[in-house]
Amino acid sequence: MSILTVTNFRSIMVRTLTLLAILLMSVTHATGQSGPLRVGVVGLTHTHVHGIFNSEGRGDIEIVGIVEPNDTLAERYAGQYGFGLDIVYSTLEEMLDAQSPTAVTAFGTIYDHLAIVETCAPRGIHVMVEKPLAVSLDHAHRMEALAREHDIHLLTNYETTWYPTNHRAYALVKEDSLVGALRKVVVRDGHRGPKKIGVDPEFLEWLTDPNLNGGGAITDFGCYGANLMTWLMDGQRPLTVTAVTQQQQPENNPLVDDEALIILTYPSTVALIQASWNWPIGRKDMEIYGLTGVVYADNRHDLRIRQPVGYDGFTEEALTLPERTAPYDDPFAYLAAVIEGTVTVRPTDLSALENNVTVMEILDAAVRSARSGETVVLHSR
Repeated sequence: MSILTVTNFRSIMVRTLTLLAILLMSVTHATGQSGPLRVGVVGLTHTHVHGIFNSEGRGDIEIVGIVEPNDTLAERYAGQYGFGLDIVYSTLEEMLDAQSPTAVTAFGTIYDHLAIVETCAPRGIHVMVEKPLAVSLDHAHRMEALAREHDIHLLTNYETTWYPTNHRAYALVKEDSLVGALRKVVVRDGHRGPKKIGVDPEFLEWLTDPNLNGGGAITDFGCYGANLMTWLMDGQRPLTVTAVTQQQQPENNPLVDDEALIILTYPSTVALIQASWNWPIGRKDMEIYGLTGVVYADNRHDLRIRQPVGYDGFTEEALTLPERTAPYDDPFAYLAAVIEGTVTVRPTDLSALENNVTVMEILDAAVRSARSGETVVLHSR
């Protein structure tokens, strides 16, 4: 090989390696990360926080910092999950300065969600909160404005978002002639009540506080049905919201409702949301009635499809569904994929900010309806 040829070869290799380096830097810049998503956990009082600790082993995320001023609580979780107390901070600002996470997840009171977004959004840090989005519609609008201004992802996590049955039901409604046009949806969520099921005292303290949680069952479980219905209706807001609340366990829930019925009307569809802390058995299920069939999403994995035969007869197909494929089977894998840019969040999606602002409009109207005894009309934005 001549000297000229060797020189040319070296020149080509240098240019090629340079281009590859630039491409790698571009990909890293576009996704905002390389390797697991660096996540901060804000609060340990919401016991859904067990989910993120159990998820970390999948490799999608790395918990780099935790905010929890309650030392006893932090030590309890450290003992259970084996993290060092050196990554636990008393304030959000301290954790952000020390660890520079790409995203944070909120596991404290619902009231705290606004302050977390106020701190993180100007720093360009993405946020995922546990349902519902906010403690009030006013908080939700302020959070939405901050997320828009600073171009961050602001996602809301619901357990039912990851149910394969809900997604199969959605597909049957949208894509299959078995069910026909949507006419009625019934969503039931809840359990025996926070105290009866024995939630941790740190969780119970704020879950039954109307200021820190926004209400009782109407907030805690009414949000599920509002979220699912907004999804099924492609983001359409209801025309009216009518709600009735009761307090059936005053000894356990003295400051908040524990029973809520919410009726939503649309031009050709109606929804009944039954949110309760008085079910004898915990449940998260949905019934979808179309013109030509019914879908029962009985739980996370069991789904039934019924079609009419004659006046009151029917055929039934029962399915047991496997978990969805990654990253659609886990909220934190999903968060990482969204930030990486491999998953795009549509406005109607269950985790989307737009969907969950509508959820807060529905909950706000439901609370007002229950207090006034009147139906609330949702006017156009």
